This record gives sequence, C-alpha cells and structure tokens, in this order.
Amino acid sequence: MKLLFTCATALVGYLCTQDTATAAPNKAQHTVTASASKADIYKSIVRIEVASQVPDYKTPWNAGRFSGGTGTGFLIGENQFLTNAHVVSNARRVLITMHGSSRKHQARVVHVAHDCDLALLELIDFSPFDDLAYLEIGSIPKLESEVRVIGYPMGGERISVTRGVVSRIDFRPYAHSRADSHLVVQIDAAINPGNSGGPVLQSGKVAGVAFQGLTQADNTGYMIPTPVVKRFLKDIEDGSYDSYADLGVYDFALFNPAMRKIYNLQPNDPGVLVSSVTTGSSSSGTLKEGDILTAIDGYSVDSSGNISIAGERVNMNEIIERKFAGDKVKLDFTRDGKKLSKEISLKTFPPSSMYSVHYGKKPRYLIQGGLVFQPLNRNLYSAHKLKNPRVRRLYSDYVKEGIYKERKDILILTRVLDDPINSALSGYVGSAVKSINGVDVTDIQQAHDLLNPTDPPEFIEIVLEGIHRPLILPIKGLAEANQRISKNYGVHKANNLSN
Repeated sequence: MKLLFTCATALVGYLCTQDTATAAPNKAQHTVTASASKADIYKSIVRIEVASQVPDYKTPWNAGRFSGGTGTGFLIGENQFLTNAHVVSNARRVLITMHGSSRKHQARVVHVAHDCDLALLELIDFSPFDDLAYLEIGSIPKLESEVRVIGYPMGGERISVTRGVVSRIDFRPYAHSRADSHLVVQIDAAINPGNSGGPVLQSGKVAGVAFQGLTQADNTGYMIPTPVVKRFLKDIEDGSYDSYADLGVYDFALFNPAMRKIYNLQPNDPGVLVSSVTTGSSSSGTLKEGDILTAIDGYSVDSSGNISIAGERVNMNEIIERKFAGDKVKLDFTRDGKKLSKEISLKTFPPSSMYSVHYGKKPRYLIQGGLVFQPLNRNLYSAHKLKNPRVRRLYSDYVKEGIYKERKDILILTRVLDDPINSALSGYVGSAVKSINGVDVTDIQQAHDLLNPTDPPEFIEIVLEGIHRPLILPIKGLAEANQRISKNYGVHKANNLSN
C-alpha cells in the first residue's frame, strides 16, 4: 500500500520575494532556556505569509499562476528564522508577523534546501525583533517522551500549541521533493496546514521542525529531527547549500534462507546484498553487484539494511546523511567469500535531480515551427502525464542504466502549436527526440543549435524514439511561421535554455 504524505502549509488566495544572500547562522546571545517564559518563546515563533508564482510546464513561456500560503518559522540567531523549504518555495514575497502583533515585516529567503525541506529567512529590517530570545537546537527526543508542537495552523490567526508523544524514529520519504528520504520523528499529534516550519520543543529546546502529516492516519505527524537541521545549518556556513552526498548503492535485504545459503551467510551474519552500483557515484569502482555490504564506518549493517545509532535502529544511509561531499567513509564488504575493507570519498550526484520536484526555476523549453520541446524531469512528467512507454523507460532508467552519461537532457515534444507549417504532426506529441538532421540529441542547447543552423538545409528532419517516420519542417517559410505562431499563441520568448 502506498502511503501519502502531505506538507503542512495552509493555502491562501495569493500573496509575494525571493532573494539570495550569504548570511550563515551564528550562535545566539539570547538563547531560550528551559526557564524562559512561554511569552518569550511565543514571540520568537513567527507566522509566515508567502505569495508564490508556480511555473507552468504546460505553457512554459507564460509566467505561471500566482498562489500563496502560510506557515510558521522561529528565530535561531540574529536575523535568522528557520522554516520549511515548502513554506517559501517559488516565493515572490515573504512576510513575517510576530506573535501578539498585527504588523507584517518583509523578509527574504537566504538559503533553501529542497532535498531536506528546510530554509533560512532574514528580515529586511530586524530591529523590531532585536530583544527576542533565540531558540536553541537540542537533540533527538527519546521514544515515548512528550513534545510540544507550536505554530499557526489553519482554523485561526493566533498561535496554537499541541502536545504529543514520540512514537517512532524512522527513515522516511520527504513529501516536498518526492525523491529524498531522511531521518524523521513521528509523533501522535496532528501536523496541520500552517504548522509547517514550526518548532517542536522539549525541555525548552528545539527537538525538531514540524513538516508533514500522514493522510491515512489521524493524529500522526512528522518532524525533521535535529541531526538533519544541524547538518543544514553546517552546510550553509560557507554561504551556499551544497546538497547531500550519495552512496550510490541499490541494496537488497537478505531475509530469504536460500539466498543466504547461496552467499554463505549464517543466520546471524550481518550484511545486505549490493544489487547494483550507480556509475559515477561515490561507490562506483569500489563496490560492485553481488557484494555483501557488512558495515559502514564500523557500524554493522544487518540483513534489512539497518544500523544502530544511539540505541535506535535506522537505515544504513543515516551514516552518509550526516556527512558531506569530500568526507571519507569506510566500507566493509565480502566478495566471493573474501572479506574486504576500503575507504571511499563521498560526493553529490546531480543526475538524481531528474526525480526531484524543481522549485524556483523557470521551465526550460525550445520552440521551432510551433513544435514545443522541453527537457524531461519530474515536473514535466507530472504536468503532461506522459504515457509513452519509451519515455517512461528513459525516465525510470535515467540514473540506474547510466543514460545521463550520454544524454544530459531527454528532450520531449510536449506540444504542437497548430499552424500550416506543422499540419498533421500532432500525433508525435509525448515522444522523446532521438536526433535532429542525423545528429543524436544530448541536451537542449545542442538541440537549439541543430534547429537553428547557420547554414540551413532545405528541411529539418527530427527523429523521435520509437517512431520510424521522421518529422519534417521546411526551412522555407519557417521564420514567417515562427512570427505568426508567436503572435497567435502569445509566445513572447521562443526559448529558455537555462534555469
């Protein structure tokens, strides 16, 4: 059964800026302690209103629709407010309101990490908040311990406080990016729309950041635990966010007795099967298919791929989660019955962004003769509900089969803007471009150059994956057709080749 997670941002009619700066968090002088009054803590927890502009992947030349929402944030340092990335995604204007005040203060996004759903904001004018206490980041709460969730959920304008008990510590998907999994803490208190970005407190310290709920269960909420928060804050100390490193290993649990016998494993022997290794990843050239990974940095990996950290069983990738690109990791594994141990250097893996939702970026596209071409990614896949089996295979195998090594972009014909120059070509929509004038297409910039040659031939021939009859555009009359199409369809710009 597929579990559905929802981000807890309350949607409103519309609202509006996103700017980037290089401020990094510093330690606070006014740190909240367990003895601090509730009034002090509440003033440091703010309501965030966001006006956003959502990119339109169906008509990428348009600006996109306006939307907005509300969330929660809290003060962790001088002019540093922590919240969720999904609260401020695609933001055009961000306003912060202090508890007990009606005044709205203009803010801007300083750093945003969509892969772990965290963001740091700052005010244009921080002076009204000068005397407020800063909330201190604590540690992971224990199972069965009580926590307080504070925020501005839907149902009212004032601050809300609920209590819950920590019921699970796990490694789960983050709904915001739809592609990343990290450590989460489950509590038996609802995380409602508007709670997003609010602190979850224990003993006066931040135990986590509220961020999503489970749609199939009542009073089940999730918070981002402090190891994830601290890693984000550490990452941005140099003025930029560099994302997570990736081990690049697909593993398979070794529960089946017959499989364990084949690999000469006793019932209590540790290890998971390495089913494949992504080419170009951190483990490429060290691990290979058929290895049994038994330990990471000295932490024994059990047959389900879990390790024990601080008394809790968590996914083995939690070791990698707490490290950064360039850090070393020791891998213990067996190959053909021989025990081996090697050290690898971790690195990020940009091709995996194919499967993440993209925010704050204008869609890339290219139009020629009314044919609209767009690079394949998760946003495009969802917007156009692509059904072509070849496109689906290119998408699913992009990383695992190493397609990214030869094709930086998978270019899709997403639409035909009807015009006499492209009559009877609509049946090609939804297919991937293989070649243009005999040259295999590898990215959108190259495709643009091929569709706009300096020495144009009589025809442009476009071959699509799985379609034997090529798509033909005549050069004669193409310039006039482009002008006519732009006027008829309101296309103010014929292409956007970069984000």
